[in-house]
Amino acid sequence: MKSRIEREKQTVRLMVELYCRHKLKTREMPEEYRQLTDYACRRLDRCPFGEQKKDCQHCPIHCYAPARREQIRQVMRWTGPRMLVYAPLKAIRHLLGR
Repeated sequence: MKSRIEREKQTVRLMVELYCRHKLKTREMPEEYRQLTDYACRRLDRCPFGEQKKDCQHCPIHCYAPARREQIRQVMRWTGPRMLVYAPLKAIRHLLGR
């Protein structure tokens, strides 16, 4: 079974990929979004709460730089509702916090 951090990383990657493919209409992930995904994964690796972490939006520590926070917020705002269509199991698991 994968750790919570690994599942969160997979979810972030999937959300950014979906955003690029469907919103930006690109086959390949642009460098800017590849860097965003790498940044998000590094932040998850360094999360002080580890496996007990909450969703980032409910976290008392905002570890993203303001520009990156706005960028990931934009991606998640667009992709979040569509996750039920593109990845229903991941979406439900994420909503339940598992």
